[in-house]
Amino acid sequence: MNSQLDIVYGLLDNLEETLEKFYFGPFAIVRKDSVNDILDKVTAALPDAMREAMTVLRRKDELQYEAQQQAERIIADAQGEANRLLSESDILRAVQKEAEKIKEQVISDCEEIKRKAVEEADALRIQVQEDAENTKNGASAYAEQLLVNLEQNLAQMQEIVKNGQIALEKRRMESEQFGQSNYANQRPEYAQDFGMR
Repeated sequence: MNSQLDIVYGLLDNLEETLEKFYFGPFAIVRKDSVNDILDKVTAALPDAMREAMTVLRRKDELQYEAQQQAERIIADAQGEANRLLSESDILRAVQKEAEKIKEQVISDCEEIKRKAVEEADALRIQVQEDAENTKNGASAYAEQLLVNLEQNLAQMQEIVKNGQIALEKRRMESEQFGQSNYANQRPEYAQDFGMR
């Protein structure tokens, strides 16, 4: 095992010398194939346990990379879901806001309809009261006119009755004076005493 490690250390020294040979200032210019060749030899000279350990370490790096990629995918998915939920939340808020606006408009419209209905009912009540008052006044005036006409008719009838009584009284008196048999021939004007004047 020590011989394998010695080979590895020797190869690493060789690599260091190669790098120093091409070192100019802050930069080193080396041939990639030279470095890769030395590294391949180092890897081949390593003991089996170290190669397995390096394989495990590489696998560990791969697993870490895969885990990191998966974690990034999960984070991206979670972010996408959060954005979707946020978007849905924004939509929901917009819908709720619109629903509230519609509700307020409906309440306002209902209040306006109620106000107009109350105004129309008040106007109708006033009109009905005025019509009822006019009808009452008209009925009173009509009844009063009927009573006046009736009073005039009764006065005329009373006058007729009175004239008839007077005429009857005159006839009776003349009948007593002139005799009942000549009365109609002698006084034809009494036939009109019962007419209306």
